[in-house]
Amino acid sequence: MPMALPLHELAALGTATCWATTGLMAADAVRALGPFWFNLLRQGFVTLLLALILTATGGWHGVDWPNVLVLAASGIIGILLGDTFNFAAVARLGPRRAGAIFALNAPMAAVMGWAFLGETLPVQAVFGIAVTAGGVALAILGRPRAGAHRLEALHGGLLWGVVFGLGAAAGQAAGSLIARPVMTGGLDPYLASLFRVGASGLAMGLIASLPLAPARPEKIARLTLILTAATAVIGLLIGMTLFLYALQGSQTGIIATLSATSPVIILPLLWLRTGQRPTAMSFAGGLLAVIGLALIFTR
Repeated sequence: MPMALPLHELAALGTATCWATTGLMAADAVRALGPFWFNLLRQGFVTLLLALILTATGGWHGVDWPNVLVLAASGIIGILLGDTFNFAAVARLGPRRAGAIFALNAPMAAVMGWAFLGETLPVQAVFGIAVTAGGVALAILGRPRAGAHRLEALHGGLLWGVVFGLGAAAGQAAGSLIARPVMTGGLDPYLASLFRVGASGLAMGLIASLPLAPARPEKIARLTLILTAATAVIGLLIGMTLFLYALQGSQTGIIATLSATSPVIILPLLWLRTGQRPTAMSFAGGLLAVIGLALIFTR
């Protein structure tokens, strides 16, 4: 009897690959537009694409309005706050360091599940959280070599970049925790993505109309617009839909671990993109973070 492919686990790895790729592609566009407007533009683009896909495939069914509200809250916390903070971190730290901090969303989800849902947090998991944090510290604190590529350069200082990165990880963890019960009920991942991204985009649009909103970019270069659209398709349309699909068919801990392997996946991608090999400390930090994640979720 042929062995079934682990589709949901592969989808989680696909999510990590999409998020690693998005971090590399987004850095220049985020620095040109600012994290708020970059995130708003990509969400508007993906909302339109998802609506067209669902209309073409007849996917507008199974809507349960209480679940819609849950997914909307998940999107506002996980995408509006989480993604905006994440791209602010990318702009300051570069994609590798920001991706390493973002991987902390998995242990944060474990701690939140323990604190708010009464889930167990054994000694092994506590040790795994410490190992993950140590790996992330190695990944972000190592100095880049002289003449490093701009994607490895620091902009605006390390401290605020770390603060934004931690905010991004917390937003992703909370958003995933909120969406988990709805997705285990079998809702179409495209429909769930539309509700999450659409709610976040609507909230950001309302914020953009306020006097205290971040300044609107005066001019958007064509390349910046192309990069923004590409990250929207790869990170939100494909990556987030794969993540929601993965949540439907496997243990949440396994999916959280696999989808948080982006600190390792991004290293060869960064090498290909810049032509500069990441430092040994970067490799060690990424691997240590993933080992810690495995300890958290492996029983």
